[in-house]
Amino acid sequence: MTGESAADLIQADHDYLLQSYVRADFVIERGEGVYLYDSEGRRYLDFVAGIAVNALGYGDRDVLNAINEQAARLIHVSNLYHTRPAVELAALLVQSSPAFNKAFFCNSGAEAIEGAIKFARRYARAHFGEGKTTIVAFDGSFHGRTMGAVAITAREKYREPFMPVMPGVRFARYNDLASLAATMGHDVCAVVLEPVQGEGGLRAAEAEFVRGARELCRQYGALLIFDEIQCGMGRTGTVWAHEQLGVQPDLMTVAKPLAGGLPIGAILMGQHVADAIQPGDHGTTFGGNPLATAVGATVFRKISDPAFLAHVQQVSNYLDEALHDLAAEQPDVVLELRGRGLMRGVRIAGSAGAVREAAHRHGLLVATAGEDVIRLLPPLIIEPQHVDEAIAGLRAALRA
Repeated sequence: MTGESAADLIQADHDYLLQSYVRADFVIERGEGVYLYDSEGRRYLDFVAGIAVNALGYGDRDVLNAINEQAARLIHVSNLYHTRPAVELAALLVQSSPAFNKAFFCNSGAEAIEGAIKFARRYARAHFGEGKTTIVAFDGSFHGRTMGAVAITAREKYREPFMPVMPGVRFARYNDLASLAATMGHDVCAVVLEPVQGEGGLRAAEAEFVRGARELCRQYGALLIFDEIQCGMGRTGTVWAHEQLGVQPDLMTVAKPLAGGLPIGAILMGQHVADAIQPGDHGTTFGGNPLATAVGATVFRKISDPAFLAHVQQVSNYLDEALHDLAAEQPDVVLELRGRGLMRGVRIAGSAGAVREAAHRHGLLVATAGEDVIRLLPPLIIEPQHVDEAIAGLRAALRA
């Protein structure tokens, strides 16, 4: 299809691809730094980053070198054999927090959630016998679209068309400890919590709430699972978002930015969980393949560097100030600022989708999180001048 117009390619998309996505009306061809370029030559400042995947932007030399070197050496052999890249990345992840002793690799965030559900139920069966299988999740949650993940996703539009989904799930109110306490019981094997909700409107968990969740899990013999698929890996200014809350999980799911855009997911866990898992309990053909894990190690080393995280914190503060200034300029339009670090939400009076489309016309890519929240997920390498450019584009889009 080389040489065809954007309109031709979009028509081919409709002809050959399942229409399960609503895509923008242009064709992205290449990226450079924090910018994307479409087939007509238009440039966009990217404040979506592939939905928090492209943390290092586009064309990072270290990532490209890691891809080329590992692809030339070994791409895939399956988990029947040991490979160095998988072990090296697992060691980096496990050593990133005292909460973790083991890692399991898969291919996506949804797969990581599915595995975490299985591991929690396996742990409960090993320690408490049958009947302790309930998962508690929260209103506004989003954990994926596979059958287990969608069952613990609160938004009805994702679950309703596929009912009945996996049974044994109850929902509590996010940041409401009394609601969580009322939802708990001795049948609960795990509580699954996003330290910062993504699809749920960029609500950030309060430290007191998370500490209370940790204590309730202790009381009821349940595991605490953090979903850091979107909010982890430096996005909030620390390697893991939960570091700022002072609470350690039993299990944690990670994915999006881990391999610089290559498919990967991981489940990190304490030894007490790992001890309950036996050979054959879970598996994957492609998970932990040498290519994805070699690139993952490169990405993780860069993002976990203290100087890199200091930069994220500095730019996050600059973005926070700029957003507050914007809110002060348009108090009737900007109703609330949410999120942490470089994972921010702007709740508005009006349609977030309409603002997103207007932003495209001003050369800015933003996402949404529900009907009235604009979601900002820039590459972590942005500089203050990129924040200024984004705020100018967002200001114009809000006035459109």
